[in-house]
Amino acid sequence: MAGAACVAQPTNNDLQQLYHDLNSAKERSDQETIRKNEAKIIELGEWLQKQGNAKELGELVKNVRPYLGSLSKAKAARLVRTLVDLFLDMDSAIGVEVDLCKECIQWAMEEKRTYLRQALEARLMALYFDTNNYKECLTLGQRLYSELKKLDDKALLVEIQLTESKAYHSIGNLQNSRAALTSARTTANAIYCPPRTQANLDMQAGILHAAENKDWKTAFSYFYEAFEGFDSCDLKKKAVQNLRYMIMCKIMNNKEEEVSNLLTAKLAFKYKGPEIDAMKEICQASADRDVHKLEAAFVKYQPQLSDDTVVQEHLVSLKSNLLEKNLMRLIEPYSRVEISKIAKLIDLDELEIELKLSQMILDKKLIGILSQEDRALQIFEPSESDKVYEDSLEMIGALEDVVASLYKKAEKLK
Repeated sequence: MAGAACVAQPTNNDLQQLYHDLNSAKERSDQETIRKNEAKIIELGEWLQKQGNAKELGELVKNVRPYLGSLSKAKAARLVRTLVDLFLDMDSAIGVEVDLCKECIQWAMEEKRTYLRQALEARLMALYFDTNNYKECLTLGQRLYSELKKLDDKALLVEIQLTESKAYHSIGNLQNSRAALTSARTTANAIYCPPRTQANLDMQAGILHAAENKDWKTAFSYFYEAFEGFDSCDLKKKAVQNLRYMIMCKIMNNKEEEVSNLLTAKLAFKYKGPEIDAMKEICQASADRDVHKLEAAFVKYQPQLSDDTVVQEHLVSLKSNLLEKNLMRLIEPYSRVEISKIAKLIDLDELEIELKLSQMILDKKLIGILSQEDRALQIFEPSESDKVYEDSLEMIGALEDVVASLYKKAEKLK
């Protein structure tokens, strides 16, 4: 069976013929035959992935196992990992990917293929993260980390440390997430880091800069590096995701006017679709300082915006900021105003307005009180702080230093 014929239009007969050829080739160990069979398997796997045929690709992963005995452990591990990655990257494989990965891990353990088992467990760790099983993800990561540290397998260490960083970020532990990412980047600097892995590291660094420090300029730089990396690897979905993050950084940094130039750039121009259209509408709503336009964009593009927790988190913050600016503008002429009046002016629910005003007062962004008797906001004029108290504290602190110094000198005279 010619490899090209198999890949052009594979059928069930082609799959059966491939398995037959592999079984008959087990007795032949010449390098040329091994190379051709590896190429056939990978090409067929890629074709099945493009066709979205998860069932047949899963069967291919299982049925090539008898042939792997004729390969070196390194080649067998690389082949299985490639096929598993092809399977796990398929949207039609959702729901069965964890089971297939666990089955392959069990087979690798039975065959005592330690490197393959560790590589598959690193992939399983990423699957746990993708399916929101953060506890299992971190538990598996801790065990793998101790194993790989002894073996000094830096490539896999980078993978698990990066996945740990993502998992810690998802559960809100930013300190551990930052520590895991720092470890991953340090490890990556000691080895050759593939463009895809480097892009993932840059993407996670951008996410943390945005979440921790609200450093939108630095976050944008990381997202841009990640975008270029994923574009060079022809990973459209990841490239679009980082392009969205880049637009988000511009919006949050109040530089909405720069978004149009960003989207018309040569590299970004080819990435069009509803995901980018959603961010463009949000950008326009932010530029207009219009909360209602922002909510309309949320409703219109709900499927595109609900699948990304990073975008959701910062868009909630954007809505809060826009609402604060609108409220400050509306209440500026008043010293006392009813909540119902504010709600009518801004055309939003009274309870939402009341909660937001309470938050602004607690955050000391607004000086005033909410009267529950007549449901009104009483606004106070900002008063200048009394400098005498601050100056007195400063003087007492200076005197304390002087007394301490004199005491030390007196001790020496004794």
